[in-house]
Amino acid sequence: MINYIIDRFENDWAIIETSEDPIITFNFPKNLLPREAKEGDVLNISFTINKEETLKRKNAIQIKLNSLKKQDKGNDISL
Repeated sequence: MINYIIDRFENDWAIIETSEDPIITFNFPKNLLPREAKEGDVLNISFTINKEETLKRKNAIQIKLNSLKKQDKGNDISL
């Protein structure tokens, strides 16, 4: 498991580094971290897929595409 360490804060951003080679550094919004987070703290980060919201977005996009296709009277646009 990769550890994520708060290297420092720059304005509204936390600069996070991974603990393993190659070390990767990235910016993360400070306001999304726990209030007590400070430089040197090791973070647990995990992501999950929200399948319900993903499906909603796919359906909304498909509706928009269908609408665009209906407006293409010359059938010269391929989506």
